[in-house]
Amino acid sequence: MNDTQKPTTAGESPPPYGMARRLLADRHSLPLSIALHLVPGALIVAAYLLITEPFVLANGYPVFLGWAIALCLVLGPLMAGLYWLGYKNNGRFSLRGVLHYTGKPLSRGKVAALAIPLFLWMMVLSIALIPLDNFLFDHFFTWLPFADAGGSATTYLAGNDRSVILGTLAICLPLTGISLPLIEEFYFRGFLMPRIAHLGTGAPILSTVLFSLYHFWAPWTFVSKLIFFFPGPWFVWKKKDIRLSIGMHVGSTAISTAGGILALALNLV
Repeated sequence: MNDTQKPTTAGESPPPYGMARRLLADRHSLPLSIALHLVPGALIVAAYLLITEPFVLANGYPVFLGWAIALCLVLGPLMAGLYWLGYKNNGRFSLRGVLHYTGKPLSRGKVAALAIPLFLWMMVLSIALIPLDNFLFDHFFTWLPFADAGGSATTYLAGNDRSVILGTLAICLPLTGISLPLIEEFYFRGFLMPRIAHLGTGAPILSTVLFSLYHFWAPWTFVSKLIFFFPGPWFVWKKKDIRLSIGMHVGSTAISTAGGILALALNLV
């Protein structure tokens, strides 16, 4: 994958047209970009309330699993859609010309030197800002139809046996810990943010704001996400290397989930 569109030559597929052409354009209009950022979040909430919450509660699982399944139901097809755009663009299922910031301009050493501090920033700040999340939840968001999930991540798992919680986290590790955050990075940083790059420094700012808003299932975390997530999009935009935000985002979710599993297994919590 790289940042250039594949030129059309004899024997190759014609350039995309219609919706595919509009989505693959170098620039997205502001209304289109806002819609592409926020609609998936609305669909996730709808999938949870209509499908996955009733399913997990009926089977005695934590609501956390319901959100994980809802994310899969939306982000899985979203990733398939990116490959569909790649097929329209390249004549084969490839992400070339669909994702940008994938040309690996930084050496592995430079990626590690930047991604590790970004990872630590997100880990430390996301934990330090939990009291802020709880305050905003308690004062502004208890009216939501899914407010029983609570204001913190641990509340999503409360009220269940340790073995059920452990099993839920083990199931979710490859999903909410790795695969789904990776899809989010592909979609939000690799596909959407480059197409508002004409905004200059406004591109990573808008990307962070819209990505934080996209989490409609946890609107009380909007402010904290703005704070702990912004450096990722900023450095991806600045260095043109998506591996930086992948390392920060996927690294923190994977370590957090794995840490929770280990703490439960060792009876530390």
